[in-house]
Amino acid sequence: MSEQPLGMPLTTDAPLDAAIEQARAALLGRRHADGHWCFEFEADCTIPAEYILMMHFMDEIDGALQAKLARYLRERQNADGGWPLYWGGQTDVSCAVKAYYALKLAGDDPAAPHMRRARQAILECGGAERSNVFTRITLAYFGQLPWRAVPFIPAEIMLLPRWFFFHIYKVSSWARTVMVPLFVLCTLKARAANPSGIGIRELFHGDPQQIKDYMRASGATLWGRIFLLLDSLGRGIEPLIPAALRRRAIRAAEQWFTARLNGEDGINGIFPAMVNAYQALALLGYAPDHPYRRQAGAALRRLVIERPEDAYCQPCVSPTWDTALAIHALRESEPPSPEMHSAVDWLMQRQITEAAGDWQVNHRGVRGGGWAFQYHNDYYPDLDDTAAVAWAIARVAGPRQRAALERAADWLVAMQSKNGGFGAYDADNTHHYLNEIPFADHKALLDPPTADVTARVVAFLAHLDRPQDHPALERAVQFLLREQESNGAWFGRWGTNYVYGTWSVLVALELLGDAQPREATERAAAWLMSVQQADGGWGETNDSYLDPALAGRGQPSTAAHTAWACLGLMAAGQGHNPAVRRGISWLMEHQEDGCWRDPYFNAPGFPRVFYLIYHGYRCYFPLWALARYRRMMETAGA
Repeated sequence: MSEQPLGMPLTTDAPLDAAIEQARAALLGRRHADGHWCFEFEADCTIPAEYILMMHFMDEIDGALQAKLARYLRERQNADGGWPLYWGGQTDVSCAVKAYYALKLAGDDPAAPHMRRARQAILECGGAERSNVFTRITLAYFGQLPWRAVPFIPAEIMLLPRWFFFHIYKVSSWARTVMVPLFVLCTLKARAANPSGIGIRELFHGDPQQIKDYMRASGATLWGRIFLLLDSLGRGIEPLIPAALRRRAIRAAEQWFTARLNGEDGINGIFPAMVNAYQALALLGYAPDHPYRRQAGAALRRLVIERPEDAYCQPCVSPTWDTALAIHALRESEPPSPEMHSAVDWLMQRQITEAAGDWQVNHRGVRGGGWAFQYHNDYYPDLDDTAAVAWAIARVAGPRQRAALERAADWLVAMQSKNGGFGAYDADNTHHYLNEIPFADHKALLDPPTADVTARVVAFLAHLDRPQDHPALERAVQFLLREQESNGAWFGRWGTNYVYGTWSVLVALELLGDAQPREATERAAAWLMSVQQADGGWGETNDSYLDPALAGRGQPSTAAHTAWACLGLMAAGQGHNPAVRRGISWLMEHQEDGCWRDPYFNAPGFPRVFYLIYHGYRCYFPLWALARYRRMMETAGA
């Protein structure tokens, strides 16, 4: 479908016009000189705590940075003494254990009031022995608990055949890049330098060497009990593994992850994989001045946001995503402009056309055409970014970009899963039994198709409107209809939560034109209106990932949620409903200096275990909603 033309404003709503212009100016003011956007990308306190722990593992302690990171951690401590996974959330024992240990390593006195409160909160949550797998692995590095407290993940996994029940290409791309260097660290039983010799024995209810049930949570299901048995058998036969086979396995893991180090952008561009790779390089004997070590260290340092008073570490960076969504917001407010064309040129330079990424293992012969989330990450283009970017380019560009859009569409269609949906990085990554292995207590080992990613692909393919894509589109729409909840909403895998998922799908379905499934859109619109708050806005707590009864509720109104809801309702044909006007009024009333304040975490990295703040969401989504509302009013008045 082609973009509707923009004419001169026909509305007489001067405050709306002013709000749009202020938002547009604020967004353009945050643009980098080369035409792209990249907003700060913040996670919970686990990441800055892990950065301090990494410095002590490596004995590479930057005292000034450590002090700033520690200040950041102290400022985000819950009233009960623990640390949450998102602002306003309940204390999470794993996050709290890492934050406490990081502060103690940074020099905080265990007798200080904030440390006493933290210790009490951790013990009330079950103690450090009840922390998750990744936390226990870190504690094993530091000698705080025995290696039997963590799952058996030997490097020999690299030598397993593809048909085996477990293989690295049967799990998600993020799990793969985190796990392979971790195989080396766990097989060689890495030991942190820990120059200060500090421990956290006080966080355990008993002697860590005597505790027997570290992995009791893994035995809650039949598959879990089977995998625990296999884990025990693996430990039993480990002494029988020939030394030559072990060396071969470690070498295979080393070759795999060093091939993907990705220079100063880091392996897969994500902090957990980057930390594991950096520490594994040291364990394997790479000297501090080796190019791999220098690049891996630099990649980690580039994630740090350092401010005058404090600092934190981002889980990754989001330039491609931010730039695509900024284009969408600007395009809604005006015809294609030089700023939009500059951003399109920046994106065009980053299309991944080579077919050397992990995705090709299961899609041989399919040429590349996607985009990655980060600045450079050629092994791991993702479908959500590719669809959002290609759709944005299609709304702005001319014939010279057509070939790039065709390649993107071809790649996306080739990555469709058998059920019609689309995952983030892989197709048919649905070996659900693997989420029961002891290593997967976070239940995020896989990358199955989701409604929000599928919706983005539908939006782009519908906009491009190629006849050859119609069968894929039809299958994708059927997937979305099956995924709709009984209340009319859609689950949001990559944004919080049902409001985000519902917005994603409604905007995509609108682009189907007369083929739009009306009954589904009407149900979704009715649900959105049913969860509008008394102040006219929308908000949703991340607790809705734990309790679906909280869908669309449980948190004060936010700029992002209000924008998503308004955009969703307008896409569903409810733009003239008073609910939309109230939402638009909420956005206008809460605008500050062209942008909006929005302290709440607005996305999961992994539902239930890791959450994020996309700081750009408070800038471009409200502009998108305000501008779309004005366009709708212009059309009505024409």
